Amino acid sequence: MSVASNERPPYAAYAALLGVFGGGLAAAAAVAHSFGREPHCQTPLDFVVLSAASFKAARTLSRDPIASVVRHPFVEGDAHRGEDERPAPEGARRAIGELVTCTRCVGTWSAAGLAATQIIAPRFGRMLTWSLGAAAANDFLQAGFASLTERANAAAAREAREARGEIARRDD
Repeated sequence: MSVASNERPPYAAYAALLGVFGGGLAAAAAVAHSFGREPHCQTPLDFVVLSAASFKAARTLSRDPIASVVRHPFVEGDAHRGEDERPAPEGARRAIGELVTCTRCVGTWSAAGLAATQIIAPRFGRMLTWSLGAAAANDFLQAGFASLTERANAAAAREAREARGEIARRDD
């Protein structure tokens, strides 16, 4: 069953989620203040690492099989594969389903959580953020390597076919 376009969006659930987001940030700020942990000067490198970490966290939560346990209660379709998922049809399940299947949406929550963790528990927060950032860099490097390997293999196959006379030689 899919969500009909003429159904009223679950505004109360959206408001509750926004309240949880804002309340969570406020609570994190209060905890940080009570521990005497104020945000330190963040460098451009910190921003880049936080961006990469929130990208990786968002992709993991919204697409990877390992996080299907998080998505499953809130979606219809195969939560394990992270594809062709549709948010549940109504209410809070729909609102949360929309959140956990949207990489941009869950990325915002991930960035806020990682930033708060860096302030409240700096050692753990930094380790978590840098680990996720490195995992994101690994994903990009793996994709780049796979693309280069595919192109090199295609070029080698073409050269072999040209050498056998199966196709005309290109003069590039």
